[in-house]
Amino acid sequence: MADICSNRPVHGTEDEGLEEEAGELEEAKKELETWKTKTEKADDVKARLMLDKLEEDEAKEEARLVLLACVKKQEECQKEFTQSMNTVKDELLLLDERRHDLLNKLKQCQAALEAKRAESTKLKQKFKIYAQIPETEVEFRAQSKEEREDNSQPIRGVFGISQRPTVLLQGGQALITFEEEKVASKILMIAKCSVSCENINLDVKPKRITMDPAVKFEIHLDVSRKELKVSNIPTSMPEERIKERLEMSFSRPSRGGGEVNGVEYDRNTGTGRITFLHPGVAESLSLKGRYHVDLDSEVNVQVGSIYKHQLCKFQTFCGSPKRTILLDDIKDMGEEEEDLQDYLEIHFQKPSNYGGEIESIQYTSRGKALQAFFCEDSSPTAAT
Repeated sequence: MADICSNRPVHGTEDEGLEEEAGELEEAKKELETWKTKTEKADDVKARLMLDKLEEDEAKEEARLVLLACVKKQEECQKEFTQSMNTVKDELLLLDERRHDLLNKLKQCQAALEAKRAESTKLKQKFKIYAQIPETEVEFRAQSKEEREDNSQPIRGVFGISQRPTVLLQGGQALITFEEEKVASKILMIAKCSVSCENINLDVKPKRITMDPAVKFEIHLDVSRKELKVSNIPTSMPEERIKERLEMSFSRPSRGGGEVNGVEYDRNTGTGRITFLHPGVAESLSLKGRYHVDLDSEVNVQVGSIYKHQLCKFQTFCGSPKRTILLDDIKDMGEEEEDLQDYLEIHFQKPSNYGGEIESIQYTSRGKALQAFFCEDSSPTAAT
């Protein structure tokens, strides 16, 4: 028992050891709590990071899927674009071929149009009448019964126009008109005639003449006694107002006007028509050519007669003269034009050369040209 008692620690020392252990245990508990807290926080951070990672993985997967869809769509778009480009290229080739075809067709049409224009110009030249009508004195003999009873009828006239047939006489050609048709017929049967010119024989070729077409027609012309045409009317006022001013202006006897029966006005062309109640006013005003009209200011307008014309009895004709022949391929032998014409006349007057009496002859030397005009039962005359 004594030994046992002697081995026991002292009460004070044991208490100190327990206190130290208790303090250490308390510190360990605190540290454990601290680490638990840190561990919990770390677990929370880890869990949050794992959630973020899962979300990022999901977002990444979604992005990958979107990327794959975009790539697929891009491939489809590229394929469609390639197909569209090929289609457009094919269409461009077709359009280019069509363009070339249209250009070729356009050139052909233009060539045909130019040919038609040339033909049209040629025909116009054939049928177009160039004439200088000389001034002719007209004698008034009497007034018809109808005109005496009603002088409101228009002035009527009939003009007959007849074109003389023509032939263009080129250099080195001659026209010969015989008095008898049978002489011309005999000469035309000869392919070549040898004409003696001093010591030289000149070969000429007789040919039948084909004249250019000629026309004949009548023009029936009516000139109104009551109506007057007005031109160059300004458009500075309303249409109805202009009509009123025209009626007032042309009603003034002091200016040569008269009582107006009606007024027509075309704003687009600036022209009008005045119809007077009595004849004679329009005739006298048309001779003046100008008339003063009161619009917003005094305006000088142009006035003239109103014509109605009609083309009647239009006829075209062409033919070949029976007594006149053409001598072609006449070479210039250095002779004077009149001398060579005399040689031709002497040759074709001789019955031994199948000739006869010559009514007229016209020769044109090289480098010149004449226009020959024909009329019935008359010798041809030539003019440059």
